[in-house]
Amino acid sequence: MVLIAAVYDDWGIGADGTQPIALKADRKFFRETTRGAAVIAGRRTVADFPGQKPLPGRQNIVLTRKGGELPGFTLCGSIAEVLALTKDMENVMVIGGGSVYAQLLPYCDGAYITKVHTTPRSDTYLPNLDADPQWQLAQILQSGEEEGIPYEMCYYRRA
Repeated sequence: MVLIAAVYDDWGIGADGTQPIALKADRKFFRETTRGAAVIAGRRTVADFPGQKPLPGRQNIVLTRKGGELPGFTLCGSIAEVLALTKDMENVMVIGGGSVYAQLLPYCDGAYITKVHTTPRSDTYLPNLDADPQWQLAQILQSGEEEGIPYEMCYYRRA
């Protein structure tokens, strides 16, 4: 299982259920990296999807305690249910938000992190992998600048 997220300099990932600053290059990287994967998100993250529709070309899994139905999504009510569902899948990616990242990070062995070098107001954070001895920066995949904001797409590996 691999995590994918965009973080700001303070490791904030969003505010009020959305990303305050989203780069086109990161959106493209996300689409390309998650294509064909099973993606796991929380209900608030799904609410931020375009039209609240499943992401095309992916198996969309929602980790939620609320139950109910979301057309096009597989709902799981617990971490155990997510792990059972994905145990034989080759490409499983955790895509957010904060609560889902926190719950599934212990099961991840890799993380794609786009570092967006700015610090908008955030109310949700990802643990700082640079400060965690269990994680190491394995590779900087790409770097650039968009609308005056520098960024780096990084791959972290569990040490």
